[in-house]
Amino acid sequence: MLQWRDRSPQHWHEVVNHEVCVTNRDQQRFEGRVFTVDPVSASVVLVSVQENERPSVTVILGHAVTDVQILRRGTEETERQMKSVFLPDRAQILSAEELKSRRESVRLWLEKNRVPVTEDGEVLRVAGALTISAPYRPGDCSSSNEIILARIQSLVESNPETSP
Repeated sequence: MLQWRDRSPQHWHEVVNHEVCVTNRDQQRFEGRVFTVDPVSASVVLVSVQENERPSVTVILGHAVTDVQILRRGTEETERQMKSVFLPDRAQILSAEELKSRRESVRLWLEKNRVPVTEDGEVLRVAGALTISAPYRPGDCSSSNEIILARIQSLVESNPETSP
């Protein structure tokens, strides 16, 4: 049987958003919803949300994980709830329609400013050097080229249709 840390990232991704019981090598058990699994260390980030309490985040280091059992499958609602734990208070959760509208607005704004942009599913790709993910704000831009990143972030921020 494969050790937890020797499994593939695809296997780790399959447990994200599910309620699990993680056992470590000291036989301690931790329960919660998997927010993410670190692909380098195989560490598991669990979130527990109790009613009328602040969310609790637990990290179990990958080298200590001996077993992960799924207790309950996650739903879209639980995924939204978990993401809201890490969003700043001022952040708003946008509907699929609002995200589509925002993506279209950013794409048109970039094209208007003569920036080559294509849609790849829900991601905008700019000149093959940068991506913009939902919700299509300056902080959602990603590039290894800092100059391009700064310029596109500035341009996205100046879009009059997506300003807060």
